[in-house]
Amino acid sequence: MTYNFYGLDHVQLAAPEGCETEARNFFDNLLGWTEIPKPEILKKRGGVWFQCGNHQVHIGVQKDFVPATKAHPAFHVQNLEELREYLHHSNVHVIDDEARADEGVRRFYINDPFGNRLEFLEWLSS
Repeated sequence: MTYNFYGLDHVQLAAPEGCETEARNFFDNLLGWTEIPKPEILKKRGGVWFQCGNHQVHIGVQKDFVPATKAHPAFHVQNLEELREYLHHSNVHVIDDEARADEGVRRFYINDPFGNRLEFLEWLSS
């Protein structure tokens, strides 16, 4: 084999036109992700990009936007319960899910401001 996969470079989430201010408020101000500059050639398409740990999350403008309510990215988090409490106190609706608890995984879901599903999870030590 002459090629290798390194993993994910970025995840793209769709949003409606004019989403940039709301995306910045949610992903930067609320979640604390750092906005990163888009390449000049892509700026005209709208949207905004963020750094999340070692990965990037791109919020891209989609005409006739419909949120992804099933397909979703899952973000690995340290101190998940602290994040959950922070989001709850910030009036973000948190959806708990215990489906993988027997594997040592705690997780919950939220929706971004555009209705896209986001999962946050933490692997617990045995």
